[in-house]
Amino acid sequence: MLHVNENYSKIRASYLFTEIAHRVAAHQEANPSAKVIRLGIGDVTEPLAPAVVAAMHRAVDDESARETFHGYGPEQGYAFLREKAAKFDFQDRGVDVAADEIFVSDGAKCDCGNIQELFAGDVTIAVGDPVYPVYVDTNVMAGRTGANDGGRYAGLRYLTCDASNGFVPSPEAADGCDIVYLCYPNNPTGAVATKEQLQAWVDWANASKALILFDAAYEAFIRTPGIPHSIYECKGARSCAIEFRSYSKTAGFTGVRCGYTVVPKGLVAYAADGTPVELRPMWTRRQTTKFNGASYLTQRGAEAIYTPEGAAQAKATIDFYLENGRLMKEALSRMGYSVTGGGDSPYLWVDVKGDSWAFFDRLLKEANVVTTPGAGFGRAGEGYIRISSFNSRENVLEAIERIGRVL
Repeated sequence: MLHVNENYSKIRASYLFTEIAHRVAAHQEANPSAKVIRLGIGDVTEPLAPAVVAAMHRAVDDESARETFHGYGPEQGYAFLREKAAKFDFQDRGVDVAADEIFVSDGAKCDCGNIQELFAGDVTIAVGDPVYPVYVDTNVMAGRTGANDGGRYAGLRYLTCDASNGFVPSPEAADGCDIVYLCYPNNPTGAVATKEQLQAWVDWANASKALILFDAAYEAFIRTPGIPHSIYECKGARSCAIEFRSYSKTAGFTGVRCGYTVVPKGLVAYAADGTPVELRPMWTRRQTTKFNGASYLTQRGAEAIYTPEGAAQAKATIDFYLENGRLMKEALSRMGYSVTGGGDSPYLWVDVKGDSWAFFDRLLKEANVVTTPGAGFGRAGEGYIRISSFNSRENVLEAIERIGRVL
C-alpha cells in the first residue's frame, strides 16, 4: 500500500496567502466594479532595470548561435555572477566571502526550505514569532515539529518578537536549540538588527555549537548607517552561519527567479559520534543532485546589477519603494497607529489595537485595500497587519486616502 508523507497533514490547513487570495476573490466577486489595491503580498510592481533587460537580451542572442550557446550550466552558478556577488556584496564592504562559497539558485525561498535537508531529523529549531512561514512549514514537512496545537508546533522553539524587544529576540531565548532562523531586515515586521544584537547571536551560536540560518533577502533596503547588511560583518560568523540572498527584491526578480546562498568553507555540523562534518561539500552535493542551476539568461541579468548603470537603476527602484513606505508610515502615524519598519525595509508592521483578521477584512471591504493580517505569521503577530510598499505611487496615494476615510 502506498503511504503519503503524513507530515503534510500537520501543516495548518490554510496557508496565509491562500486564505488572503480566497477572501479577496470572494470580495471581488461580490463587488465586480471595485478597484482593489493590493498592499499585501511582497511582490514587486516596477519593471526590471534597463541594464538588466539589455543584458538578458544579449544573453538570448548568445543562445541563438552555436559559438555562444549555453546548455547545462554549473549547478553552483556561473563564475561571472559568483565572482561579482562576492566582490560587490561582500569584499567591497570588508567582508570575507569568496566566490566559491556562493551557490546561485532560483531564489532564497527555495534555499531557505531546502537547507534543512542537510540536518538530522532530531535537531531542535528556533524561529521568530512572527515568522516567515517557509521556515516553519518546510520543517513540518520534514517531520521535525510535532502537531500543530493552537497555532504553534510542539517541536519548535518560538522566540517572541514584539515591541518590548524591538522585534529582535535575545539569544538566551534559544538556549538548547541547534538551529535558529534569523531574518533582518525582518519579514514581516520590517525591523532591523544592530551589529551588537547580531554579534550577540553569533557569540551564542559559536559557544553553543549551533547554526544561524540568516535570511538577508531585504538587505538592499537598508539605509541607516551602521546596520549590518550581512551576518558575516560580525566576528566569528563564518564558523556558525549560512546566509541567504535574493535578487527578487534587490533587482525585481520575483518573476525572473534568482538568488544565492553563502556556505563558508570550514563551517561544520556534527555526526552522531561528534565528528565535525563540513557543510559546504554537503550543500554542493545536494545542489548538484537536485538542482540544474538558474538559467544562463537569468544569471546574465543578475550580473548586470553589479554594473554602475545597473546598480544605480536598482537603487533608484528600491528608493522608490522606500518612499512609498515613508508616505504610508507618516499617514498611519498621523491616524494614531504605531508603525515599525518602512525606513530600512519594504514592510510596515502596524499595531491595529485589535483582531488582525478583522482589521484586514475591514480594509478590504470598506477601502478595497489588501493587507496581510499579522496573525498569519504566528501567535505574536496577532494585533498587527503587514503593509507592503511594493506598488505604484498612484496606488499608494489612493490607498492612503481610502484608508484615511475608513479609519
